[in-house]
Amino acid sequence: MSQANVLIEKINKREAVVAVCGLGYVGLPLVMAFNKQGFKVIGFDIDQKKVEKLRKGESYIKHIDFNVIKQNVDAGRFVATTDFKRIGEPDIILIAVPTPLTETREPDLIPVIKTTESIMGGLRKGQLIVLESTTYPGTTEEVVQPILEKTGLKAGTDFYLAFSPEREDPGNPKFETVTIPKVVGGHDPDSQRVAIAIYGSIIKHVVPVSSMAAAELTKILENTFRAVNIALVNELKLLCMRMDIDVWEVIDAASTKPFGFMPFYPGPGLGGHCIPIDPFYLTWKAREYDFQTKFIELAGEINTSMPYHVIESTMYALNDKKVSLRGSKILVLGVAYKADVDDLRESPALKIIDLLQDRGAEVIYNDPYCPVIPQTRKYDLGMESVNLTPELLRSQDAVLILTNHKSYDYEFVGKHATLVLDTRNAMKGVANRANILKI
Repeated sequence: MSQANVLIEKINKREAVVAVCGLGYVGLPLVMAFNKQGFKVIGFDIDQKKVEKLRKGESYIKHIDFNVIKQNVDAGRFVATTDFKRIGEPDIILIAVPTPLTETREPDLIPVIKTTESIMGGLRKGQLIVLESTTYPGTTEEVVQPILEKTGLKAGTDFYLAFSPEREDPGNPKFETVTIPKVVGGHDPDSQRVAIAIYGSIIKHVVPVSSMAAAELTKILENTFRAVNIALVNELKLLCMRMDIDVWEVIDAASTKPFGFMPFYPGPGLGGHCIPIDPFYLTWKAREYDFQTKFIELAGEINTSMPYHVIESTMYALNDKKVSLRGSKILVLGVAYKADVDDLRESPALKIIDLLQDRGAEVIYNDPYCPVIPQTRKYDLGMESVNLTPELLRSQDAVLILTNHKSYDYEFVGKHATLVLDTRNAMKGVANRANILKI
C-alpha cells in the first residue's frame, strides 16, 4: 500500500492525529470539528496564556463554546501546548496563523515563516502540511515548501503539501466550520487526495481546485469582491449625503430586486482580519508581474478614508451645536469590527478613537463584548468599557455608534443622548428625533 493510502486509511479509521497551529478564531473551530468526528488533536500556539486558558476551559473568544473544549481536554482528545518539539507526533498539520500587513501595506509572512520553521524541526515522512492562512498566490510553493524541504524531504514524495483557505465568519450563527464548503488545492495528486480525505472527514462539501495557487487566489477573490463592493457603497454614501438622500433607504429599495443585485452596506471603515488586508496581498504580488491592480487599490483608498470621514462629520455636527471637537466629550458605542463579536482585529473604531484623541476630544467607549481594548500592533489606547446610564449619555457632547451590537437598547440611547452620530443605521426604527444624525 502506498504511503498516501496508508495515511488516508488512518484518516478513515480516525487513527490519524491532527495538529492545528494557531488557536484563534480559525484554529479553535477546526479543533472542535475534528474532535467532534473522533480525531485526537494537538493544538500549538506561542501564547502560553492562551494555552493555559484552554487547559482550564477558560474563554477568550466569546462565540466559541469553551465547555466543549474543556470536555475534550479532560477526555484527552485535545492537547494544547507551546512545545513545538511535539510537532512530529501528528499525521496532519494545519497552519492557521495570522497574515497581517506591515506599516507600508506589504505582506507580513513572519508568523507563517516561523511556524513553518518550527514544523521543519520535527517534519517526518508521511505527514500532510496544509496552510490555511490567507495569503497571495504562490506562498505555499514559494515560501512554505522550500523551508520544509531544507530537511531533505521532498513534497509529494516524502510528505504532502496543500493549501485550503479558511472561511470562518466569527459570530455568524448561520454557518459553522462543517457547513462551509472547503476549497482544497494540493501540491500533487497524492497531496490532493490526502487533503481531500482529511477535510472530507469533517466538512460536508469539499471543493478541489487544480493547484495550491488557485486555492490561494480563491480566498483573495472572495474578500476582494467584498472590499470593492463595500468601497462602492461607501463612496455612494458620501454622494448621498451631499444630495440629502438616505443611502440606507436606497440600498433597501434596490435589494427588493430579485436578481442582479446583492446588498452591501457602508460603515466607518473596514475591519476584521480579512477584508482590509487580503486585497493588498494581491496588489503586492501583482507588481511582480508588472501589473497594476488599479480597481483594488482605488477601493482600498476609499475604504481607508472612511474613518477620516467620520471625524470630519463629527466635527461638523459638533460645530452646529457650537461645540469644538477639541475638549468635547464623545462616547463611542461599539469597538468590535462587526456586530455581536469580541473581535477587534483591524477595527476602524480603534483608528477613529485614536484620531479623535489626537484632535483633543475626550473619548470613552462602551462595548459589552470588549471590556478592555488591549494593545495592538498599531494602537495602545489603554481603555476600559464604561457602563451606560442616562446620566452618562446626557453628559456627552456626542454618542458615536461604530458597531451595531444587537444588545444595545437604541431607544434608550436616543432618549438620553443629546446628539447621536450613527455610522451603521443602528437607529433605524427609533422614533425620529432631531438629535439623531446619520454620518
